[in-house]
Amino acid sequence: MSSEQQNQSSYFQVPAKTVTANGVSYAYREMGPKGGIPVVFLIHLAGTMDNWDPRIIDPIAEKHHVITFSNRGVGASTGIVPDSIESMADDAASFINALGYQKVDLFGFSLGGMIAQSLVVKHPGLVRKLVLAGTGPAGGEGIQKIIAITYYDMLRATLIRQDPKEFLFFNRNTAGKPAARAFINRLKERTTNREAPIKLQAFQTQLKAIRRWGLSPSADLGVITQPTLIANGDNDRMVPSKLSGDMHRRIPGSELVIYADSGHGGIFQFHDRFVPVALEFLGR
Repeated sequence: MSSEQQNQSSYFQVPAKTVTANGVSYAYREMGPKGGIPVVFLIHLAGTMDNWDPRIIDPIAEKHHVITFSNRGVGASTGIVPDSIESMADDAASFINALGYQKVDLFGFSLGGMIAQSLVVKHPGLVRKLVLAGTGPAGGEGIQKIIAITYYDMLRATLIRQDPKEFLFFNRNTAGKPAARAFINRLKERTTNREAPIKLQAFQTQLKAIRRWGLSPSADLGVITQPTLIANGDNDRMVPSKLSGDMHRRIPGSELVIYADSGHGGIFQFHDRFVPVALEFLGR
C-alpha cells in the first residue's frame, strides 16, 4: 500500500471490539473524537464492517465519533440473522443501548437504510438525525425484485471473475467501471483482522427480509420528525432511485441529493462530493 493511501485512510487500521446485548456478541469498530453524539453506520446486504468505504468513514470520523458494527449473525457478530428488517432494527437498538448511548445519528446504506427507517419509527427517542443512502421505504415499488436482480448480477460477475458489487452498485459505462474498480480496491486496504464473509444461508435470509420489506404495507414516514438527508445515484438497479424521491416527499423537511450517471453506490462513486454534504448536515 502506498504512503499516500495510508495517509488518506485510517479505518483499515481500527481494531474490532465486542459488546454483548441480549445474548449476542456484536463486533464493532469505532474511531473519531468521543464526547458528542456518535454516528452509527448500518451496512448493506451481505456486508460486514470491512465493506465501508474508508473515503466516507475517515473524513466523517475526523469530526464525529463513528461506530460501525456487524449485524447479528454476520461477520464476527454471533447469533442468527433475523428474517425481518424490524428485528434487525431492534438488534441495532439493543447494540446502541449496550454501548450506553441515549441518542445517536444513524447512517444507513441500502439494507442499512431500511433498518434505520424501522429503528427511528420503533425507537424515535434514540435517534437525532438520519442519513439514508441507496435505500427505500417499506412497500416501495420494485424492492421486491431484489432477489432476481442480485442473483443475476452475481452470475454476471462470476463469469468474468469480478466482485458482484461492481455490477450491483455501479453503472457499466465509462464513468461507472473505473469508479467500481477504485471502490473495490479501497475495500481491500484492510489486510489484517478482516471479518469472515457472510455465509450463504445468512445472505439468503437477508435477501428474503428485504423482499418482505418491499412487499409489506407502506409505513407512515410522516412520523419521522428527525432531520433526514437522503442520497442516491440516478440509476439504482437494486433499490429504484425514484424511491429516494418518494421518501423525500413523505419525510417532512428531508433533503435529497441525487448524483447523475451513477447507481446504487452513487455515494461511493462521488464520495468527494457527498462527504462535504453529509458533514454539513451532521454538523448543523
